[in-house]
Order: sequence, then C-alpha cells, then structure tokens
Amino acid sequence: MRLRHSVAAVCGALALTATLASPAHAATGEFHYRFVGISGDPQSATLLDPASGECVTIPEAADPGASEPAFAPHNDTDEFAIVFTEPDCSGDSWTLRPHGRPATDRLKLRSVVFLRP
Repeated sequence: MRLRHSVAAVCGALALTATLASPAHAATGEFHYRFVGISGDPQSATLLDPASGECVTIPEAADPGASEPAFAPHNDTDEFAIVFTEPDCSGDSWTLRPHGRPATDRLKLRSVVFLRP
C-alpha cells in the first residue's frame, strides 16, 4: 500500500515539475511606440519579445490623469498586437498585423496584448 502512495506522489511531482518547466510563449520581435517624455519631447521605446496573451500597460502612459497616451505603434513581432486606448487593455482597440507598417502619430494607446495568428 505504501509503495502505491509513493509511486503516485512521485508521478504527481513529476507532472507538476514538467508543467512548471515548460516555457511561457512570447511574441518574437519588437514592438515600438513613441511617447511624450517628462521634458515634453517625443521619445521612443521598445518592447522586446513581449509575452503572448498578457496585457501590457505602457509604463510611460499608464496614468491617464498624469500622462499623455503613447502613439505611433509599430508591431514588428510575429503576432497580432491589439492596442487599447486605456490601461489594462480596456477602451477602444485596434489590431496591428504581425510585421506590419508603423501606424501614424494619430493612433494612441495605453496598453497592448499580443495574440498568435
């Protein structure tokens, strides 16, 4: 009886280890955007190989009461990028194709999520 419980415990531990060891999926490539810095000058930033399926709130545009939205996103990843007008992937949204052209300065965003095609 003890042997059966021991084998079951070992199998359960191995299954848990295999689950935790599997890598999280990430979009491959770069996601560029511009934002207005503290000095008032436009600046550029890049998300490199962002996590897939997780909402990313743009740090420089996270607080609608204290910052301007980011703008001119360019999705140069291998996944679709859905950009949102508000933090936490809320508000109006637009979808940018994988390895697409840069969007205009008129496209504003505060968050983005990457999804496999």
